Amino acid sequence: MAMSLRLSPGPHSLWDEPLVISVHGLAPAQPVTLRASLRDEKRELFQASARYQADAGGQLDLARAPALGGSYSGVEPMGLFRTLRSETPSERLVKRDVQTPFLVDLKVYEGHDPQPTKVLAQVVHERGFLGPGVKRIPVREGSVRATLFLPPGAGPFPGIIDLHGTGGGLCEYRASLLAGHGFAVLALAYFRFEDLPKELTDLHLGYFEEALDYMLQHPEESPTSGSCHP
Repeated sequence: MAMSLRLSPGPHSLWDEPLVISVHGLAPAQPVTLRASLRDEKRELFQASARYQADAGGQLDLARAPALGGSYSGVEPMGLFRTLRSETPSERLVKRDVQTPFLVDLKVYEGHDPQPTKVLAQVVHERGFLGPGVKRIPVREGSVRATLFLPPGAGPFPGIIDLHGTGGGLCEYRASLLAGHGFAVLALAYFRFEDLPKELTDLHLGYFEEALDYMLQHPEESPTSGSCHP
């Protein structure tokens, strides 16, 4: 049996979608190291790795097999994604353009060497942020600077105003994923974006009231369910 690394569903999935990761065609009890890596839009490298051992049939299922060390230990079906880290301590993994996916390179290496070199199997998996039919609508209404994400269908949908992004700017990745679960989500910038204030100390509460009014008047958003989530 040819060795293979399988991800299901594949080769595409959403960033918040669980994956089934398995390796087939190994020798019984064979030691291997799995590594995931991706580069963000700034070309910063993020990686995670873990050591595993195949079962008596030469199979490895991350939903059942415990990691024996590395970036994590124990049974962690999504550990390779959850523990992705940059070698630069201050860098966080943030999706800046939700219209494009992250490309995650997954490799199976022979043995448990801390710096393995022999690749046994490899796949590249796309992890996206816009679900099928989700609409992305830039919003420049009055002083509101935002992006509205709408689920597929006619609505009305329960509404959320997402204030994610403590460093400023317009942060869309959480809002885009929530829209895939049936919410109308306004990703709202509130400082350090376009003509908005540069500092938090210059904010006016009327800005958030204006954003809430926009959501409550939108035809595809349920007027009884507007809420703010920082």
